Amino acid sequence: MPSPRIRRLLLDDQTLEARLHNWPLIQITGKAGIPPEVYRFTYNIRGLFVSPSGEILEREQHVLEVNLSLGYPRRAPQCRMLTPVFHPNFDESMVCTGDFWAASERLDDLIIRLGRMIAYQEYNTKSPLNGLAAKWAAQNIHLLPIDVRIISPPAIKQEELEVPSAAPQAAAPLSQSEGPSDLPDPWAGKIVIA
Repeated sequence: MPSPRIRRLLLDDQTLEARLHNWPLIQITGKAGIPPEVYRFTYNIRGLFVSPSGEILEREQHVLEVNLSLGYPRRAPQCRMLTPVFHPNFDESMVCTGDFWAASERLDDLIIRLGRMIAYQEYNTKSPLNGLAAKWAAQNIHLLPIDVRIISPPAIKQEELEVPSAAPQAAAPLSQSEGPSDLPDPWAGKIVIA
C-alpha cells in the first residue's frame, strides 16, 4: 500500500488531468516524477509584466513551475513563474501561497487560484512580495482585473474521480457533451485584500 503522500500525489495528478482536460486557459505542459512531483503549467490568461524599458505591459501567456517538496502537503507547493509577471504576490523567484495554503486545499484549486491572481482577479496589497506592483494595483484599481474571463473550468463531480490505487492510472477524460455541474465555482467572486 502506498504512503499517504504518494496517495495524495496520485490523487492530485488525477484531479488535475480531469479538471484541466481540454481547458484552454490553463494547461499542464510538463511533469516530472512518478507520481508527478514537479509540474509546469501554461496559463493563456492576460496579465502584466514590466518590459526592459520599464513599461507595464500586458502579456497573454504565462508559465508556472510547481514543485511538491517532501513536506507537501503539510507545506505549501513551491511555485515560481518562468515568465515575467508584474503582480503584488509574485516576485522573480517565488509566488506567495503561504497566506492561503492548507494541507486540506486541493492542488487543482491552487492552480486555478494562481490563474485568477495572474489576471488580477485576486491580489493582496497588505503583505506583498512586490511592493511596486502593490502600489500600482492600489493606484489603478479601475483597470482591474486585467482579464475578466472565468478562469476556472467547469467543476467536476467528485464521483468522476477514482480513488488512486498503488499504480498510477490515467484519469478518464470528460466528454465534450458534459456540461458544467451544479457545483458553484469557489473562486467565482473577485477577491481583493486591501
